[in-house]
Amino acid sequence: VLSVPWGVGFLPDGTLVFTERTTATIKQLRNGTVSTVQTVSGVTPDGEGGLLGLAVSPKFAQDKTVFIYYTTSTDNRIASLNLGSSPKPIVTGIPRGTQIHNGGRLAFGPDGFLYAGTGDAGNSANAQNTSSLAGKILRMTPDGKPAPGNPFGTLVYSYGHRNAQGLTWTPDGKLYEAELGQDKWDELNLIEPGKNYGWPTCEGKCDRAGFVDPLVVWATSEASPSGIAYYKNNLYMAGLRGTRMWVIPVTNTGPAGPHAIYQGQFGRLRSPVAGPDGMLWFATSNRDGRGSPVATDDRLIRSDGT
Repeated sequence: VLSVPWGVGFLPDGTLVFTERTTATIKQLRNGTVSTVQTVSGVTPDGEGGLLGLAVSPKFAQDKTVFIYYTTSTDNRIASLNLGSSPKPIVTGIPRGTQIHNGGRLAFGPDGFLYAGTGDAGNSANAQNTSSLAGKILRMTPDGKPAPGNPFGTLVYSYGHRNAQGLTWTPDGKLYEAELGQDKWDELNLIEPGKNYGWPTCEGKCDRAGFVDPLVVWATSEASPSGIAYYKNNLYMAGLRGTRMWVIPVTNTGPAGPHAIYQGQFGRLRSPVAGPDGMLWFATSNRDGRGSPVATDDRLIRSDGT
């Protein structure tokens, strides 16, 4: 029984490592057994905050480094660490929401840089302010510096996001993002550097100059996305409130019509990841204060995506 697993990654030997938002622990699943690697100090798990995203360095075999995103009493921050050692903050001062919109997703892109999805921290004006780290997708080097080629010369890669919760790449290098809407529309966006994704002026598609419309939208009752993964030529987008997994085929002309699987089967879903074993892994999030946990919650689930 787990407590709100949030960030999921795999080490080169196939060990699964993950964070628990509310307990501030990093755990591992190895040979079918879950064990605690460490507790991260300084984490404040208020509301949607806590120990959130996790990304394994693509050079882990050499540098033994993982990256975490977490909420403190004053900010959200990104840190690097060797498992079992103290985190070394590389980005601090990401605005913190008192209860909502802390973002938290971390993922390494095919370019070798670390990307982070942040929330607007409950202040929608942050999303349009390119000087703020809130309501953005950030792109950085492993030491937390702006990645070369970033559009504003800062960490900011794209802006106008309400709460960026999922990041994944297709084999052609396109970056897709899943975003939590307010009360109308959740979004699947194709992310391009320097572009404005519209929040708070736009929720869903609004066809206004200067804003990029989402490729696909869902009613918030059917989705509330909490992670996205590319797996078997599809995008798999987990739904919290929607208690289902959305499968969006990827075609030569872009994403095609989505269909839902696992509807109501496991409750609130989070953090799909394509595993090195050829399977799709994801977590339940039924002990986050908004679900109806059963005795086996929370869980990590391994599936073939059907």
